[in-house]
Amino acid sequence: MELFLSISQTRNFSETARRFGISATGVSRMITEIEEELKVKLLLRSTRQVALTESGQEYARQLEGILWSINELQANITAISSAPQGLLRVHSRVMFGLGVLPALLAEFRKRYPDIHIELTLTEAAVDLRRNQFDIDFRISPPVEAGVKRRMLFQSERYLAAAPAYLARKPPLTGPESILEHDCLAYELPGNQYCWLFKEEERLTEIAFKPRHVSNNGIALLELARLGEGLVLLDDYTVHNDLRQGTLVRVLPQFRISNKGFDEGMYATILDTPIIPAKIRLFLDFVAEHVAGPELRFSAHGKAAGLSVTPAA
Repeated sequence: MELFLSISQTRNFSETARRFGISATGVSRMITEIEEELKVKLLLRSTRQVALTESGQEYARQLEGILWSINELQANITAISSAPQGLLRVHSRVMFGLGVLPALLAEFRKRYPDIHIELTLTEAAVDLRRNQFDIDFRISPPVEAGVKRRMLFQSERYLAAAPAYLARKPPLTGPESILEHDCLAYELPGNQYCWLFKEEERLTEIAFKPRHVSNNGIALLELARLGEGLVLLDDYTVHNDLRQGTLVRVLPQFRISNKGFDEGMYATILDTPIIPAKIRLFLDFVAEHVAGPELRFSAHGKAAGLSVTPAA
């Protein structure tokens, strides 16, 4: 199966033979045995190239997941009987990754020095298996098959602006009044920008032309601080600015979003029979410090001085 998957990727018997340290003839013979056992043609061979039949393409597609699961199972069983160690690849949205995770990583390393974390921050969606991440911290619940989630907290989005900006603009009395204001928008697919306003069961959608657009929440937050307009960001992101008075929340009687109202922070992992110890330990550690309605505010932007007792 590994030989066939390699050929499906390289389309080359000789390259596969080099990978596995056997002869090209041996590779060809083993593939023939697979085809005879399955009673189906998997490859179309010529002197110049190797192509997959439709059956071969489907076989390769399913083999990728099967072989990955076998390797993971072997690694997980080995990990149970050994101390937590190894590389943990973590992906996160930028705001949560910058505001919360660095302090937690520093303290986690003190507890588990043999677990090494590789942190990647992007706004893009990732495929855990294809992109080879162990954990993905995302703001929307996962919808793809083969993954499971752990909800750390549910959040709201606040509409906010700098006091100096609000002082020179008309008062905000309802959703339609944002059309008299400069709006700072997060870049989403499509060329139309709108915010959703929900009051009890009434939903109002307002389309607007933004003053500035960015794919980065930090940039939008800084623009709002500079008095460039209204910004819609997660409550834990603007919490400190609201407390310090650098930003003011507006239209608090409405729940406001640019996508939906089920957002928060979800730790997403692959749905495997056994969760590797390094993943389980890190998820428990993060949840210990950020899970729940109050911790999400205190954790964001906290310096790396958490009160954590090292494990015995």
